[in-house]
Amino acid sequence: MKLFLDTANVEHVAEVAAWGVLDGVTTNPTLVAKEGKDGSQSSPQTFKETVLKMCALVPCVSAQVTAADTEGMQKQAIEYSKWHKHVVVKVPMTIEGLKTLKFCSQKGIKTNTTLVFSLPQAILAAKAGASIISPFVGRIDDIGENGMELIGQIMEAWAHYKFSTEVLVASVRHPDHVIEAARLGAHISTIPYEVFKKLPLHPLTDTGIKRFMDDWEKVKKS
Repeated sequence: MKLFLDTANVEHVAEVAAWGVLDGVTTNPTLVAKEGKDGSQSSPQTFKETVLKMCALVPCVSAQVTAADTEGMQKQAIEYSKWHKHVVVKVPMTIEGLKTLKFCSQKGIKTNTTLVFSLPQAILAAKAGASIISPFVGRIDDIGENGMELIGQIMEAWAHYKFSTEVLVASVRHPDHVIEAARLGAHISTIPYEVFKKLPLHPLTDTGIKRFMDDWEKVKKS
C-alpha cells in the first residue's frame, strides 16, 4: 500500500520523505491556508509554490481545483498539470467534476476524485477516467457510520471489474484506519502528520531498546 501525507507543510513532507516510506502528498488550498495563521499562505501563488516544493520531494502530489464549474475546473486542471509532472489534479465528486474527469482522461491529465462517500460515486468516477478516488472514511465515521465498510465495498467491486483507478483512503483519523485500509487491499492511504508519526511506534519496541541499552551498559562495565 502506498502511503501519502495529507498536509500543506513542506517541512513535514521533507521529514517523512527522509524515512524512505513516503509515496506522495495530498493537499488543497484549505490546508495551505491553515499553515499561515494570518491567511497569507492561501494565495494562488503560494499554493503553487507549496505544490512545487512537494513535487521535488515525492512523485505524486494531489492539488485540488477551486472552481465549481466544468469550464473552470478544466482550465485549472490544464494549468496545474503544467506545473510539474508529479502533479495530480484533485477534482470534487460532482456532475461538473465527472465532466472534468472525462476531459482530463482524454488529455492525459492525472486526476484524484475527492469527497467520495458511496460506492455509486466511486464507480462513476472510475468510469469517467479518474486516476485515483478518495473515499473520506473519517467523515463517514463522524455521522455514526463505519467508513471502512465503504472501502470494503469499493475493493469488492474493484475485484469484479478490474478498474485501473486506485483507491485512496482519505480522512484518516487514527492508525487503525491505516491498518484496515491495508487489510482490505486499498491502494493508498493519505495520513495526517500527527497520525503518521504514530505508525513507527510500539511500546514493546521501546522496552526492547531500553533493555538492550541497559545490557550494553553492563557489558561495558564488566
